[in-house]
Amino acid sequence: MIKVGDKAPDFETTTASGERFKLSGLKGKRVLLYFYPKDDTPGCTAEACSIRDSYAAFAGNNAVVYGVSGGPSKSHQDFKKKYNLPFPLLMDEDFRIARLYGVYGMKQMYGKDYVGIERTSFLINQEGNIEAIFGGPEGMEKVNTKEHAKQVLEVWGLKL
Repeated sequence: MIKVGDKAPDFETTTASGERFKLSGLKGKRVLLYFYPKDDTPGCTAEACSIRDSYAAFAGNNAVVYGVSGGPSKSHQDFKKKYNLPFPLLMDEDFRIARLYGVYGMKQMYGKDYVGIERTSFLINQEGNIEAIFGGPEGMEKVNTKEHAKQVLEVWGLKL
């Protein structure tokens, strides 16, 4: 289980648009790595739009944002385009990255058990260490999908 203070597990993947991505290549930047269950669903859309609407505060303070979810690249591309998301969505079709971060497992909705991503965000500092976690079993508090950008910016001491 990943905890605050741990080194963020490194991984490589591609963005939905096909660009290569390696987490360790972001050293020197603050990183919001947020895992979301599924493109274009109500909670995931609210969370992505919260971040989109405050994106200038991230970009203006040496911070980058990456959303991670399963599903095909076309779904990610459509979601990004539909809501004009200014940050990349990372590919995790086999849920390898979600498993690496401990956010993929059994869930329950409407009394049904299923396997999926648990909405969780990791704030990674400039040295590559986990600074805070929202959601998941180790999270300091649940992700508030409508106010998630504000939650993150407050931890980093940044203003909207």
